[in-house]
Amino acid sequence: GMLCPPVPTGQIRPHCPLVSPELRQWEEQGELLLPLTFLFLVLGSLLLYLAVSLMDPGYVNTQPQPQGPPWDLLPQYSGLPSSGPDPGLHLSLCLQQPLRARHCRDCRRCVRRYDHHCPWMENCVGERNHPLFVAYLALQLVVLLWGLYLAWSGLQFFQPWGLWLRSRGLLFATFLLLSFFSLVAGLLLASHLYLVASNTTTWEFISSHRIAYLRQRPSNPFNRGLTRNLAHFFCGWPSGSWETLWAEEEVEEGSSQAV
Repeated sequence: GMLCPPVPTGQIRPHCPLVSPELRQWEEQGELLLPLTFLFLVLGSLLLYLAVSLMDPGYVNTQPQPQGPPWDLLPQYSGLPSSGPDPGLHLSLCLQQPLRARHCRDCRRCVRRYDHHCPWMENCVGERNHPLFVAYLALQLVVLLWGLYLAWSGLQFFQPWGLWLRSRGLLFATFLLLSFFSLVAGLLLASHLYLVASNTTTWEFISSHRIAYLRQRPSNPFNRGLTRNLAHFFCGWPSGSWETLWAEEEVEEGSSQAV
């Protein structure tokens, strides 16, 4: 088999418990399309992982910003760290940060449309790499589910159970591990798709009561409907700053209250 030692010519190949029937069938039939597809999916997920972990997530420019709109529209940010090695530096970096940005203590930078800091990526997930992060989760889930199917096809339960455990124990442990990672990846993907569909972030969803521009509002001011939310997230359309959308929401609420 693909994972078993070769057999001399003329001898019958013994059963290899590490190779599933699907893999053995691919090898015997000389099928290359499916193994190559699986390999390219694994390679693609690795490249997406590197892209998300190495790229700029959307760091805020620390140069002084001009006064006036849209800065006059910004509420004071309530998420500044209260302690640290240099709180004055944090204050100087984040006092006039754009709307939906947040200072990350791990990266020591302010990130636009901050979602969360991912310890597995060793990088923040923000405005620039959030779409790639969602694509990585989706592709990784496909790879895990495919591997889970291959592991399941090779279990072939039989009695006595002691013999089955000795011959299938490692494959069964692999199946359990893949099941756990598939569940985690599926939950993460589902949660991020929900947040993307409503145009909110993990930070805003969890800490809306602590964020000045959200805690006194009954609904999300950035939600423009499912289609426009997805189009803006994945394609950057329609373009426009979050400050402008927030100001438009303020004007709409003021008009409705006046009526």
